[in-house]
Amino acid sequence: MEKILIIDDDVQLSKLIEEFLQTFNYEITIMHEPQPALEFLQKNTMDLVILDIMLPGIDGFQALRKIREDSQIPVIMLTARGEVTDRIVGLELGADDYLAKPFEPRELLARIQSILRRSTSPGTMVDILEFKHLTINKLKQEVVLDDDILHLSTSEYEALLLFAENPGKVMDREIMVESLRGITWQSYDRSVDVLVSRLRNKLGDTTNKIRFIKTIHGIGYKFIASPK
Repeated sequence: MEKILIIDDDVQLSKLIEEFLQTFNYEITIMHEPQPALEFLQKNTMDLVILDIMLPGIDGFQALRKIREDSQIPVIMLTARGEVTDRIVGLELGADDYLAKPFEPRELLARIQSILRRSTSPGTMVDILEFKHLTINKLKQEVVLDDDILHLSTSEYEALLLFAENPGKVMDREIMVESLRGITWQSYDRSVDVLVSRLRNKLGDTTNKIRFIKTIHGIGYKFIASPK
C-alpha cells in the first residue's frame, strides 16, 4: 500500500482528500503544520507528498526547498491562488505537479497515479511482471497467458499494463482515460468499457470465472491476479 503525506492547514479539505484516497487503497497521513511534517519525513518513508502553499510558519515553497535538500519524493503542490507565477516557482523548485483549488478529487487521484507510475527509480524498475497464469515482458511488449503468446492490440496492451502495474487498486474510468492518453476515446465511459471487455475476453475472464479484472460496480475495475 502506497503512503501519502498531506501537508495542509485546511482541516476539512485534508479530511475529504484522505477519505477519498483511502477508497483507492492509499495509506494517508495528515499534518497541518510544515515543521512537524518535515521532521516526520526525515523519520518515515512515504511515496508522495501533497503540499499546500499557504501554510502557517513557513510556506509551501520553503517547505519544498527543505524537502528537496535530501529527498526526491514526488510532490504535488496545492494553492488557492491559481497564479501562473506560483506554478512556475513550484515547478522550478522541484514540484512534480501543481493543482489549483478548488479541484475535482478524481483529477488529484489521476495525477497521483500518473506520478507514482513515473517515479519508479531505474534501480527498482521491473521489466517483467509475473502473475499466476500471466507474464508481461515490458521490454519485448510480450504477454504470455497460460504458456501461450497472447496477441493484443496496442490499446489492449497498454490497458493491461496499467492494471498490472497497479494490482489491487480500483481504477475508475476517468483515471484510465487520463492514464491512457495515447488512445483516442469516442465516449469516455463506453469506450473504456468496450476496451476492458475486449481485454477480458482475450484473458479468458468470464462472469463465472474471473482471474484478472474484476468489475467494481459504480466505480470501475480492479486487477486481482495473484503474484507468481
